[in-house]
Amino acid sequence: MFRLWSSSRYTFPLPEGHRFPVAKYALLRERIVADGIVAEADIGEPHRATTDELLLVHTADYVDRFTAGMLTADELRRLGLTWSPQLVERSHRAVGGTIDAARWALDHGIAMNLAGGTHHAFADRGEGFCVFNDVAVAIRVLQRERRIARAVVIDLDVHQGNGTHAIFAGDPTAYTFSMHGGRNFPFHKVPGSCDVELDDGTADHEYLDTLATFLPRVLAAADADLAIYLAGADPHEGDRLGRLRLTFDGLARRDAMVIGACREIGLPVAITIAGGYGRDIMDTVQVHATTARIAASWR
Repeated sequence: MFRLWSSSRYTFPLPEGHRFPVAKYALLRERIVADGIVAEADIGEPHRATTDELLLVHTADYVDRFTAGMLTADELRRLGLTWSPQLVERSHRAVGGTIDAARWALDHGIAMNLAGGTHHAFADRGEGFCVFNDVAVAIRVLQRERRIARAVVIDLDVHQGNGTHAIFAGDPTAYTFSMHGGRNFPFHKVPGSCDVELDDGTADHEYLDTLATFLPRVLAAADADLAIYLAGADPHEGDRLGRLRLTFDGLARRDAMVIGACREIGLPVAITIAGGYGRDIMDTVQVHATTARIAASWR
């Protein structure tokens, strides 16, 4: 059984012309239902991640100051978002959606959060549109509940998951794999368990061949109880920030490869959508909706 979680109704204000595509979340939910990928009833309301859950990863100082709107100008500049009470609520719900999806995946094999993948958030700060690290929090919550011992993070957003790598540095219970643009943000990379850097302009054939080489090695080395897959749309050729040249078909094949490899060995997989900044927002929505369609085929 396949289920999704959406926090799209928890939107937040941004300055006019801001490049963060907050509208994509509502458009994606609408597209998934309109295309019949799942029924509206199969899209859950994420719980509000508790402070206790966030503190499994993040420092109390950061959580408290962000919640109270007390981040410095430099911290907000690094985050790239304007603080508001709505952003606080949204950030808690996005984390909750990944926890909920991960729990469901353990019981049913696969699930998806129509948000999340905020992999630039560090324990003590936000960065690159990422407030809290939902993936890390979900893993820590499930480890605390003794539902998993080990997890693997398969991060195929075009940008390296530097925050996730830093949070799990030296931790043998979390294997972090990131395949990303080598010359893209973040410009200071943090080593993970396995990093693969791609040249600008990498297209379908080379990308998929590289993934096919590394993915089996990652799954074998991770020996995990749960995979969390960051299915970023930003490797798409129409993305403003991606610098790669994957087509819609190439990204669909990527998703099928990752999800299939996990499910064929009985590994539960929770999916987050991560980044996507298409020149046409509907291109981004199409990539994410295709990920959901492929995931739903494994229900």
